[in-house]
Amino acid sequence: MQRILSSHLPTRVGETVRVAGWVHRRRLLKSVAFLIVRDAAGLTQVVVTDPAVRAAVTALPEETVVEVVGTVTANGTAPAGVEVTHPTVRPLGPAAVPPPFDLYRPALTATLPTQLDHAPVALRHPTRSAALRISAAAVAGFRATLDARDFVEVHTPKVVATSTESGANVFALDWFGRPAYLAQSPQFYKQLMVGVFERVYEVGPVFRAEPHDTVRHLAQYTSLDVELGFVDDHRDVMAVLRDTLEGMLAEVARRAGGAVATLGLTLPDVPVEIPAVHFTEALRIAGAPADEPDLAPAHERTLSAWARATHGSDFLFVTGYPMAKRPFYTHPDPTRPAYSNGFDLLFRGLELVTGGQRLHRHADYLAALAARGEPVEPYAGYVDAFRHGMPPHGGFAIGLERFVARLVGATNVREVTAFPRDLHRLAP
Repeated sequence: MQRILSSHLPTRVGETVRVAGWVHRRRLLKSVAFLIVRDAAGLTQVVVTDPAVRAAVTALPEETVVEVVGTVTANGTAPAGVEVTHPTVRPLGPAAVPPPFDLYRPALTATLPTQLDHAPVALRHPTRSAALRISAAAVAGFRATLDARDFVEVHTPKVVATSTESGANVFALDWFGRPAYLAQSPQFYKQLMVGVFERVYEVGPVFRAEPHDTVRHLAQYTSLDVELGFVDDHRDVMAVLRDTLEGMLAEVARRAGGAVATLGLTLPDVPVEIPAVHFTEALRIAGAPADEPDLAPAHERTLSAWARATHGSDFLFVTGYPMAKRPFYTHPDPTRPAYSNGFDLLFRGLELVTGGQRLHRHADYLAALAARGEPVEPYAGYVDAFRHGMPPHGGFAIGLERFVARLVGATNVREVTAFPRDLHRLAP
């Protein structure tokens, strides 16, 4: 008899079925026992009245893996309106050692550090696994949206010979006796691949050796990177980003509707045109000094509140960041060279995306590096490609964990990361 998932039980009323999963909860009453079995799709209520089976169930601690064979019976008070009756119950392994917190409770009461220390079992809780399902659906939507627009998925090196952006902290390692680094970004490579496919994207890890110890930073996170050629300017990139976000949220609704319901979420709408303000205007709205070189987290929160109140939008573009705060490959605004054709996207009070138009002429790269006192040699393999013809292009990168954290209302990106790596954590 083939095993079926709990979600299929409502279509099998009156049939004998086999389900399997983890002992989620046991309720032992005088004449009957209720065994709740958890699988990847949800919960199955098993009603046990046979004394011998009841004795076996009594000896099974929570999280023990079991197989149940029984009859599917309609019961409006049971999960999904059905339960399994007249069961046989067989352990599929030894009795489990219960985790240091109760997974059957509606919410995990353990502190976040305790959950992270015991991540392999904490992630089994429906609220923790729901966030990961939403993450997976968002990535599927990212890929599907870009595939439909003729983008090509690429896979770039995660060990590199030089850092992507000068002055940034990188993780150094020994590469057969030569110095190397974990990649902070696929930026250089995705630009080069525009010269091959015109439109590319990548889903992969990036590494930042910045000693941040905040609720919004990780030393390793998942970056959703996009680069596209033959753009007029950064506004073409922003339009692709807008459509990508819409596709991601649509796929979350389609693939992870159960997870969205588990967490009680209302997914945001992506406006047909996401409101945008220039950096100088953003400073005014945020009440920041006119000579402020960047937006602080408090400014981002103020700007997001303004976008919600003024435009009814959870998203806000801030364009034209000062060139001094953008990487050397950023294209300046032709009409205001001190400002860039770059942007950030704020989502519910947090910077989610950085992007913009890039330089595409070899001479401009030489000039940009010289203006910053940077030698060309460390970037030679990257810069040299621009001698061979590159179209005007631009791109963006979405931080997956930040996106999911904002989407589910988590206060810490570690709540939506399976095995986070940060300043203090290298295990499990």
